[in-house]
Formats: sequence, C-alpha cells, structure tokens
Amino acid sequence: MIFNHPSIDPVIFSVGMLEIRWYSLAYVLSFILGAYLIKIYNTKLNLISNKLIDDFFIWSVIGVIIGGRVGYVLFYQINNFLLNPIYILYIWKGGMSFHGGLLGMILSIFIFSHIHKANFLYLADLVAIVAPIGLFFGRIANFINKELIGRVTDFPLAVTYPKLDNLPRHPSQLYESFFEGLLLFFILILFFYLKYSKKTIGMLSSLFLFFYSIFRFGIEFLREPDSHIGLIFNLLTMGQLLCIPLFFISLIILIKKNAKQ
Repeated sequence: MIFNHPSIDPVIFSVGMLEIRWYSLAYVLSFILGAYLIKIYNTKLNLISNKLIDDFFIWSVIGVIIGGRVGYVLFYQINNFLLNPIYILYIWKGGMSFHGGLLGMILSIFIFSHIHKANFLYLADLVAIVAPIGLFFGRIANFINKELIGRVTDFPLAVTYPKLDNLPRHPSQLYESFFEGLLLFFILILFFYLKYSKKTIGMLSSLFLFFYSIFRFGIEFLREPDSHIGLIFNLLTMGQLLCIPLFFISLIILIKKNAKQ
C-alpha cells in the first residue's frame, strides 16, 4: 500500500516575521527532555551535580548547533566554502550535519569536563543515552519537511511526494527515527539498567556510536544520495563514509573495555 505524504506545513505557526518550525521544535524538545532525563539517570551513580548538568545545557546547545553547521558545510558544501569561506555563517540557508553536531558535542563535553574537573566519559555516557531522543524527533521533522527523502522503490509501504515527483519512495526518515531513535534508545536503556556501573563507564558512549553507525550505514542504502554529491566511489554516500570511522573507533573502545572486565 502506497501512502501520500501528508504535506504538513513545516511552519507550525508564525507571528509577524517570527516562524516556529517543526525542525526547531524538535531541537527544543530534544534538549529539554534530554536535560531532564540526564538528571534522572545520573542518580544511579551520582558522579556529577545537578547544577553542573544545568550549566552544561548551554554548552551542549552551542556544541551541537555550531558543530552541526560547520560539519554540514565542510562535509556537504565544501565547494561553496572554498569559494566563499563566509558561507559557513549563512545559517539562514539551512543545513545541519549529525556527524558535525557529534564532533561539536564531544568537544563541548571535553572542554566542560576539563574546566569543571568532571569525568569526561561519564558525562559523555549521560549525553549518549539521551541522544537517540534528538535523532527521533529530528528525523520526524525531516519527514514533515519532505527532506532527506528515500530512494524510489516498489516496497509495499512506500510514500509518494505529490509536490515533488509523485514516485513511490522509501520513508527513510521514518526508518531512521525508529532504528536510530527508538531502537537505539531501548538498547542503551537496557544496558544502563542491567550493566552500567563505575566499571563500565564509557561503554554507553561506545555502544551509541557502534549501533548508530551500523543503523545509519544500512539505511543510507535506502535514502536518496545528496544530489550535489551523489555516490562517492560510485558506491557510498557521504553519510556512510562518515560512519565508517565511527564504527571502528567504537569497536576498538568496546574491545578494550571488555578486556578490562
């Protein structure tokens, strides 16, 4: 059964020149809900104060937004950047990269942990366990915005975009919201409540990177490649290429952590 895209307006409502968009709402909900849950999960080991968690909130926002924008330009719009370096500041043109946001978040955690003498891996674990929430909301917003669409398919549960080309396509955004969002969150929560302890600090971060890279790499085969980049080496998308180092880094960390058990 093929479904038509519901054609939901990307703008929830507007007041004058101010627009509230689904994508913006996804970010706001993710950060607020994430901060709330981090405080709850922190009670298990209680290695950081709630005040520090509150202080880190703005660091996380800045890290994700700046990292996401810089990553998008460098990974997906490098030609525009080389021709006009100021292009990186053109935030109104849109464009956010998960991998860039991830690097920005890691840098924020590292600097914040160093300044406040907090455990870097522990704070990274707390962030990792709530990160799938942001991925879930973000991919739903991508679906609403009719962006990052799937490849053409004869799969029974395809979706068409009447205002685009009306061809049946994989709802790849919804696949990602399930695997990178809901399923990944379930995996991390299961590990957290069953095995997380002072001895396993760092495992949650590694598991997040490990499973995210696998899920993203696989689903990218069902997602339309970026039109201005296409397939790299006629085989992989930029998203898949960026997932490869994540996979091996997480695998090395997991092996080393298990060896110490």
